[in-house]
Amino acid sequence: MPNITFSQGSGLNDSVFGKAQNPIRMFLEQRGEQFEQESVLKLLFLMGTSQNYADAFTNMTAMDGFDPVGENGAYPNDGMQEGYQKLLVYETWKNSFSISQEIIEDSKLMDLRKQPAAFMTSYHRTRERFAACLYGNAIQGNAEAKYRGKVFDITSADKEKVFSTAHPSKVRGGKQSNLFKDAFSADALGALETKMQLFRGDNNEILDVAPDTIVIPNVHALKKEVFAAIGADKDPNTANNAFNYQFGRWTVICWPYLNQFIKPDTLPWMLTDSKYNEAYGGAVWNDRIKLAVRSTLDENTDANVWRGRSRFNAGFNDWRFAAVAGVATGDEL
Repeated sequence: MPNITFSQGSGLNDSVFGKAQNPIRMFLEQRGEQFEQESVLKLLFLMGTSQNYADAFTNMTAMDGFDPVGENGAYPNDGMQEGYQKLLVYETWKNSFSISQEIIEDSKLMDLRKQPAAFMTSYHRTRERFAACLYGNAIQGNAEAKYRGKVFDITSADKEKVFSTAHPSKVRGGKQSNLFKDAFSADALGALETKMQLFRGDNNEILDVAPDTIVIPNVHALKKEVFAAIGADKDPNTANNAFNYQFGRWTVICWPYLNQFIKPDTLPWMLTDSKYNEAYGGAVWNDRIKLAVRSTLDENTDANVWRGRSRFNAGFNDWRFAAVAGVATGDEL
């Protein structure tokens, strides 16, 4: 989980708040750890930290390769160049809550626990919902995601939407698609996996994309189809129960937060390659400032005010880490 830094303001009156502040701090830390265990951020983003106002993400194109030159032949001149670039600017996130002097005086311990618990839950929920907002809007075909009044760019480094039928190549090669309309089935799963394994780089070279994760919203019909396709080592659709090569090969993320950011009555499903994402930064998340919580005394109300501040942002860089299907505007597998 993100580190939490606590500081105490000089105006804090220990005779009023001192005995309550340490239990509140303990509960803040404990609640955060419990929530973090259920987060899927580390499975869907390349998580990192930064010391900069913003960071640029890019890669290098592949070389063309060796040429046969015959005896005493001259060395051909090969080279590489920078690929598309994505700039990620870090956003500041804040929240606060206060505990009145009357609550402290009257020893309402349940109120003392509820507010810090809700505070930490809201922080981690914000991160989870923000991530789902980025992915959900990308699945819907949007170039931007609006979260709590702020607009975030969710295009990939090539300036196309993350899921698009027309991703260009920087050097050579035709346009590529990672957006498809096929509903989930065992055959569609195999077809989309194969399509991703044939993704090409900016110099038209075959890459090492090998999807290993299935991401779906929390929808009963979709869960049933997914686990029917991958949940047994034999194929139940064949008379002799032929071997099911999809068994045991997938991590499944059933993401309830995603339900809020996709179109109603749609059943999108996504494949990602966690290793490719980790190596090349497809979906990236950087924490610029870890969550810092400080406590001060409000001179006007005598309330104990707790304020939390952090800086982070996330976005998409190399689109090849993922593909989505079940979207009406996509290609056919």
